[in-house]
Amino acid sequence: MSAATETTEIIKGAEWLIKESQPAQTFTSEQFDEEELMIRDMCTQFLNTEVWPLLDRIDTLEEGLMKSLVQKTGEQGLLAAAFPEEYGGLGKDFITSTIINEYLGPGHSFSVAIAAHTGIGTLPILYFGTAEQKQKYIPRLVSGEWAGAYGLTEPNAGSDALSAKTTARLSDDGKYYILNGQKCWITNGGFAQVYTVFAKVDGDKFTGFIVERGMEGFTNGPEEHKMGIKGSSTVQLYFQDAKIPVENVLGEVGKGHKIAFNILNIGRLKLCAATLGGAKKAFGTSVEYAQTREQFKQPIANFGAIKHKIAEMAVRIFAAESALYRTAKWINDLEKKLLSEGRPFNEALLGAAEEYAIECAILKVYGSELLDFVVDEGVQIHGGNGFSAEYNISRAYRDSRINRIYEGTNEINRLLILDMTLKRAMQGRLNLMGPAMEVQKELMSIPDFGSGDETLFAAEKKLVANFKKAILMVAGAAVQKLMMQIENEQELLMNIADMAIETFHAESVLLRTIKIVEEKGEENAALYTAIMRTFLYDAADKINKSGKDAINAFAEGDEQRMILMGLKRFTKAEPFNTKAARRKIADAMLSAGAYYL
Repeated sequence: MSAATETTEIIKGAEWLIKESQPAQTFTSEQFDEEELMIRDMCTQFLNTEVWPLLDRIDTLEEGLMKSLVQKTGEQGLLAAAFPEEYGGLGKDFITSTIINEYLGPGHSFSVAIAAHTGIGTLPILYFGTAEQKQKYIPRLVSGEWAGAYGLTEPNAGSDALSAKTTARLSDDGKYYILNGQKCWITNGGFAQVYTVFAKVDGDKFTGFIVERGMEGFTNGPEEHKMGIKGSSTVQLYFQDAKIPVENVLGEVGKGHKIAFNILNIGRLKLCAATLGGAKKAFGTSVEYAQTREQFKQPIANFGAIKHKIAEMAVRIFAAESALYRTAKWINDLEKKLLSEGRPFNEALLGAAEEYAIECAILKVYGSELLDFVVDEGVQIHGGNGFSAEYNISRAYRDSRINRIYEGTNEINRLLILDMTLKRAMQGRLNLMGPAMEVQKELMSIPDFGSGDETLFAAEKKLVANFKKAILMVAGAAVQKLMMQIENEQELLMNIADMAIETFHAESVLLRTIKIVEEKGEENAALYTAIMRTFLYDAADKINKSGKDAINAFAEGDEQRMILMGLKRFTKAEPFNTKAARRKIADAMLSAGAYYL
């Protein structure tokens, strides 16, 4: 049995906040089996031979090129991995599809096209389509014969997707829905054959439709000129009395929001995977440049300032990778459990993704901001050459920026993190009240200056546990003080979300490191320990800052002083020489010439 398919105890979404997770129950990329490693290498080989040599041609939107690359990807079976065999797929698990998203992630505009095709371009039909719709469309989409696209956004309906103005009415003969309106920023829109489009039936029933290229009244506009991902086809879609057969309604009339929002959960995790892949590639490009660029008669890689950048990029990449595959395994395991209980395929994965919607939002924010950080530092390492179009790091810099916008802006995702967590608590799905009360009791007690625990990484385990207490303390006090008005305090919500994002990644890094140390021994895993301790030390300051900003926004006087004292207690880290640790990390990466963990 593959390491990725072994089942472990299934934790509920956001339950990591109130429960101690165990290393043995944490999946890491070190556990990829032979087949998964082979698929990983296939993706890298495909990019190296079929995509990277064509990047300049792709960016000019050479007619037919991207469509042919989608077809070639299909011929390799890389589009079919996550789809059931009955529709021409390979029936692989969620871990495998996440690996494909990561290792096709460095392909710039190509990666965007593939992610849109396999995700929002195909999954709505797979999960919400009728048997007839699936048989008609899915085999052609997973083979690459047809490309898929998704039409949700409108000129005046972005984050507020349900305010869409595109309308649909039933024709007099009852055979068609007549669509009128427009969609914008449609990835793959210029060459796709199949589109999932949303419109309001009778003015208020938000509904999904399957639209085919060539249907009467349906056209697309010219290609948009964009800051980045220039080779990704991006157009507007126009519907002028477009005739869509009634059998092309996707799901139920008036239930389109279920399609739109459920698909986003999976898309957010897959976006994190793609940005992680892009970050690793940009990191390798920067390391190579630092080793070959000489100033003051030596490679710039020898200088401490450059080593600091290289190490910090590596630390954050390690954190993103740790959290990504930890979450992917949770979704994988819950999907299998739901299938074993007799749930249909579509309900199983959608249900699993919804359970971990909070973690998917966390991953989307961290992954997109990781890539932005890595390419920005990459340009800096390249110096003036980084600003030249002749160096690929400049393309990486431009292409990265979109990731913080689509799949829900990072602001929207930050707001969702706490909103979803509180709603689950109110629904009884998540017991926050008990742990929050325990934290309040602890604040009134004498601080525990020594737990007596002398096991390996006891201090780090306690620090991560305290991070969680800080979140419960700040969020609990804010809810108690503001009640229903808290939803209007977006700055505060984002502060608490940042605490959660940092804590989830800190715990993921710690669990992975413990697992590796247990397998390799302390001496052989010293690099991992350096990465983990550097991340946790810095996380303590970040969580403290976000917590202070939140507390100062709603508390004052004695209440403020008490909560701030609690925050200081819960974010106190032991002194640690991060300079020495970063030099160790940078030297290891420079020796390897790439991110290799």
